[in-house]
Amino acid sequence: MIQVYAPGRAEVLGNHTDYNEGLVMSIAVDRGTTVKGGVRHDGKIKLVATDLGEEMILDIAEVRPQSSNEWANYVLGVYDQFIKRGLPAKGFEMEISSNLPMGAGLSSSAALEVATGLFLQQLYQTSFDKLELAKIGQAAEHYYVGVRCGLLDQISSLFGKKDHLIRIDCRTFEVRNIPIPLGTQFVIANSKVKHALVTGEYNERRESCEAAARLLGVKALRDVTPEFLEKNAAKLPVIALKRARHVVGEIDRVLQAEKALEKSEIARFGQLMWDSHQSSIENFENSCKELDLLVAAAQKVKGALGGRLSGGGFGGATLNLVETAAVESFTKKMTQAWKGTECLVSSASDGATVL
Repeated sequence: MIQVYAPGRAEVLGNHTDYNEGLVMSIAVDRGTTVKGGVRHDGKIKLVATDLGEEMILDIAEVRPQSSNEWANYVLGVYDQFIKRGLPAKGFEMEISSNLPMGAGLSSSAALEVATGLFLQQLYQTSFDKLELAKIGQAAEHYYVGVRCGLLDQISSLFGKKDHLIRIDCRTFEVRNIPIPLGTQFVIANSKVKHALVTGEYNERRESCEAAARLLGVKALRDVTPEFLEKNAAKLPVIALKRARHVVGEIDRVLQAEKALEKSEIARFGQLMWDSHQSSIENFENSCKELDLLVAAAQKVKGALGGRLSGGGFGGATLNLVETAAVESFTKKMTQAWKGTECLVSSASDGATVL
């Protein structure tokens, strides 16, 4: 039997920068998705989602995006990418379980894609490297799910390192791990308000960013500094300018955060997280009242160093950097700030692995 585990991820800084060829910081969280199973010889694929209490069986000749059992598209999209790389169609069965809260902005979708990729790697005995597996997961999201995501989520799930941040250059795909400051913990405050990126909000933001880059005459917003953007602000429509301000600012905040960590300036690092959330409110407009309430409450808690929405936005969770000694009081304040909020204290974990 093949068994694989892939963690979810939390974005620490660099919101919506990945598809703009920018910089991002993330962690692989200590919760994830496990898949297990093996080959079938009857030409069929059987998928069982234990947490949902659902299963489906289909013939390998009938693999296509599903309108019902939409959770299966993350698996079938990855399988389709293996076939597109010249591998023979092959039946298999897979059981899926996860302790990642869905819709919390922790990328349960990418965890499933990465776990499926490693599972099929074992099934087919292929040797795709981590970056190629990340691209396979991204393509599944594009063509079977309909979200034009970048590679942040898949790379984070694959390249995680215990007690380290993941710093990704989304142009060169250079990945570095940076130690997390001692005496701190990440606390994820899940609002339980679920976002649905497929509805078009995510794709609209991406199109606005691409339009801004075209109007500024650059390949991607990665090529724009904050100073250049403000000097050329008149070239952009109001919405495109706001979206560009967010992304360009986020890339700059990642650069500033690296310098702050090198100097052990933890307060400065945390302030950049607060600033990031404010930009999500004002410029990218991908926050919501529940997340804003959680961040505002976090700013009042002694020992809270920084906080912001994590992931695509439009609901989900905030990610907070908190002094270890203050974690208990912090989680209590968060659950009081918005009814139904669930706090997860998370360490940075290692990336996906075959068990």
